[in-house]
This record gives sequence, C-alpha cells and structure tokens, in this order.
Amino acid sequence: MRMSHKPLTIGIVGGMGPEATADLFRKIIRATPAKRDQDHIPVVIVSDPTIPDRTEALLGEGEDPLPAMARSAEACLRAGADFLIMPCNTAHCFHPGLCQGIAVPVLHMMEEVARFLAASHPGVRKVGLLATTGTVQLALYQETLSEDGLEVIVPGEEDQGKVMEAIYGDQGVKAGYYDGPRRLFSGVAANLVARGATAIIAGCTEIPLALDQADVEGAVLVDPTDVLARAAVARALGGE
Repeated sequence: MRMSHKPLTIGIVGGMGPEATADLFRKIIRATPAKRDQDHIPVVIVSDPTIPDRTEALLGEGEDPLPAMARSAEACLRAGADFLIMPCNTAHCFHPGLCQGIAVPVLHMMEEVARFLAASHPGVRKVGLLATTGTVQLALYQETLSEDGLEVIVPGEEDQGKVMEAIYGDQGVKAGYYDGPRRLFSGVAANLVARGATAIIAGCTEIPLALDQADVEGAVLVDPTDVLARAAVARALGGE
C-alpha cells in the first residue's frame, strides 16, 4: 500500500506503564495496513516512568501526575506529534486538565471504547469492568458508556482487591508476572459474567498483557488498548 497523502504523526504520552506503552505501539503497527516500512505511521513516544502513580493520586495517597503528564505531552508536540494518545486508562481522569494546556487533540480511550461497542457489539447491554480502583471510583467507563444506554457492573470489594493485587502486587503484571494475574483476572471476570455481563472491559492497560479472550468464557473481552490503537491509526491515515 502507498499513501496518497502524508499521515498525521501520533504522539504517545507513555511510561504509564512502560510495557503497556510498548504494547500500544505494537498494536498501532499491527493495525496499520502496511506492506513496507514506508507505509507505516510516524509515532513519537515519550515514555516517562517517573510520572506519579495515577491511582495513588486519585486515592489521595500520592503526588499529582498532571504536571509530569503535561511535560511528556509537550515533548511529543516538540517532536512533531499532530495528536496524542495515552496507554493508561486511569490517566484519563486527568484528560480534561491535560487538554486545557495542549494545542492538539488528545483521544479519549473511554469514548473510543463506547464507539467500538456501539459499532461492533450493538447487542451488548451489560458490561463488566476490570480496572484499577481509581478508574472504578471515578466512574470513567460508567459515565461514558451510560450515555449509550449501557450498564457497567464492577467487582465487589473482595474481587476488586484481587484486581489490584494482579496489577500492583509483588507478583503482579507491573512486576513482570502473568500467570498468577491471569488466574485472578479470569476469576473476577467469571463473577462479572455470572452477574449478567456479556462483555468484559480490560480497563487497565496492564490487564491485556495477562488476559486474552480464551481466559473469558461467556462474554466478549474488550481490549481498550487495541481499540485506542485502531482509532489512532484511523485518525492518522484520515488526516483529520
């Protein structure tokens, strides 16, 4: 495939976390209809793992990450990015503040997931959410998907603890472990399916690193990282 016009440059505000950033970049590459190097989309990645933890900040236990996120965004712009994406679900709690000081669009992961569900799974009415406690408590997915008439159900307190352990624990995904987290994620997902969910959102970018469709029975697994990657490719190739 040869481009009829120059694609826009995607900027990734990354490091939240580093492997999730690499996963997003990989999914952008795989979503691009390219047959040679020159057919791919320019991507600028600023991966700053020193950005303070978003969940800790939202729970009142850590430093505000927005200034560091804004510095990474500005670095992307200086490097030529035409629009920005972030591989961290919880970071979207800070999306409005980030957009205020940025001169280019910042795609919104939850809005892209809502569009994806409406277009690809219109029969889904009840969605289960696997996400950090910060994302759950700030109702990022609940508020966005409710506008499309979708009900979002979240894990109970004990199951939410398992999700956090699978992400942040000593043998969690952020520490480079996958088998134990996979069992925890799949168990919580099964409980959400038992409560009526016909789709499960892997609403933390570490979750798809350990969980795939084969681990979830009775519901479609939605990977927001993949949804965001495809939306970014469409925007870059569309030139808008």
